[in-house]
Amino acid sequence: MAKTNKIAIISVMLCFFCMGFVDLVGIADLQLSDSVANIFPSLVFFWFLIFSVPTGMLMNKIGRKKTVLLSLAVTILSLMIPLFGNSFAVMLIAFSLLGIGNALMQTSLNPLVSTVMGGGNLASTLTFGQFIKAIASFLAPYLAMWGATAVIPSLGLDWRVLFAIYFVVGIFSAVLLGVTPIHEEKIEGKPSTFIECFKLLGTPIVLLSFLGIMCHVGIDVGTNTTAPKILMERLGMSLNEAAFATSLYFIFRTIGCLTGSFFLRVLKMRTFFIISVIMMALSMCGLFFGQEKWILYTAIALVGYGNSNIFSMCFATALESMPKKQNEVSGLMIMGLFGGTIFPLFMGFASDAVGQAGAVAVMAIGVIYLFTYIKQLKTA
Repeated sequence: MAKTNKIAIISVMLCFFCMGFVDLVGIADLQLSDSVANIFPSLVFFWFLIFSVPTGMLMNKIGRKKTVLLSLAVTILSLMIPLFGNSFAVMLIAFSLLGIGNALMQTSLNPLVSTVMGGGNLASTLTFGQFIKAIASFLAPYLAMWGATAVIPSLGLDWRVLFAIYFVVGIFSAVLLGVTPIHEEKIEGKPSTFIECFKLLGTPIVLLSFLGIMCHVGIDVGTNTTAPKILMERLGMSLNEAAFATSLYFIFRTIGCLTGSFFLRVLKMRTFFIISVIMMALSMCGLFFGQEKWILYTAIALVGYGNSNIFSMCFATALESMPKKQNEVSGLMIMGLFGGTIFPLFMGFASDAVGQAGAVAVMAIGVIYLFTYIKQLKTA
């Protein structure tokens, strides 16, 4: 039993690695204008909106494992298509399928973790999964660069050899999960309808967790776009110099996922959540008032680390609050990822009006909300 459980955990973590494939949309080298290139990342958020809740309903019918396998099949297909060409139409189809596969995977994989873990250490395991996902995201641009410069055999694909490598990983992941026995309890009663799924937002803890995930994603996307602009505005850095801010944020976000998986096992979730949000609050102060490089860099590192585990804690809290409706709740939580795009919209308006401090003020509203969420977390 223990051996099977270990294999199940390994197969699930490999699926988290495949979840990171979605970040390929940010490195496609198609020589497009910024406005057209931005279509690809937007597609990912769009599919979260469309497919998250239906995927939760699908899990009730075919099970979590089969839904994850379906998401892997769609992902594998999306990775195979660019091997035959790199025209705009081909890449649009490929990235659309990649976004759909990721929406299916994000919705179904997190509840599958709950099944494998038997409900224990859920937040910690989800956080470690996010760390594994980050490895795939981190490797992607380097694999593409190595393929383009022939550091690794590119098979005539140039930077697209990245798709071939991840295609093979995706197949291996699907096979491993397919042969791994995972016992799932049958859903009792009649499966929820579409309307009944959305009615769950009427449950306070589900709604508040949904808003918490919106804030997490908004701050995540907002920091990535705003941090370099703050360095350029206040320190006069060039675009290339300021780009380090994004790398710094990503480094501390990854460190946060890795160490967070440990801290969530030895600390109460409520305690670690409070520490995380305090770090984010200090970060907002630094980004709003800071005029020196060390202050701004410290602030970026703090928000990177502090925000790294918010998603897992909000998600786990929502799932554990409704054990009989975890599939539906998962769909709603992942739909919240789409809602996170609202933050950059308001941040853009605020920065146009008063500079980048305005964008930071919008993110600070999200941090303030997360302080109010603390009382929803168990004290035990």
